[in-house]
Amino acid sequence: MLKKILYIAAGLIIVFAMVKVNDIYHSFTARKTAEESVVLLESIRKVTKLVAVEGYFSEVYDYKDYYGFDILPLRKKALIRVKAKVSVGYDFDKLKITADDSRKIIHISSIGKPQILSVDHKLDYYDISQGTFNSFTSEDYNRMNQNAKDFIISKVKESDLMNQAGEQMDGIIETIKTLTESRGWQIVVEKEPTIQ
Repeated sequence: MLKKILYIAAGLIIVFAMVKVNDIYHSFTARKTAEESVVLLESIRKVTKLVAVEGYFSEVYDYKDYYGFDILPLRKKALIRVKAKVSVGYDFDKLKITADDSRKIIHISSIGKPQILSVDHKLDYYDISQGTFNSFTSEDYNRMNQNAKDFIISKVKESDLMNQAGEQMDGIIETIKTLTESRGWQIVVEKEPTIQ
């Protein structure tokens, strides 16, 4: 009977030890992540911008870099999908508006030409491969990010977005003219041609 109790106790100790060893093993092999974030507000600036049109772009960007010969140990490459939202409109920092109360005339000048106000883009990396002697660095990722943004900007300049923004501004000016003329005022607008 004493032997039976000792076998049961030894079995329980072995099971308890195995559970503890398993817990210790999982605590060492479990992935641990530490993240920290510090947000600093550098400045606040008032802006007077009008977004006239937004364009949505989706492009595939192929990046390849190699030393001397295009073989696997010397090559790194990435296939990247770029999705972007581009806002085109007007920056009214230099806009001038004067009113002549006696003649009931409002004079608007220095509207400027439409411009790219913002490019919000996102990169999805596919098929990233790097060679033994040529691997990706943080500078490479920063360069790919900037190249993708520059690529989108070049596509915006080739597109019709600037002309559409100009047409949108013409429509806004006509609406303002209609509203002010209904009150007995006249609007004189000096603006640069927007159609390229």
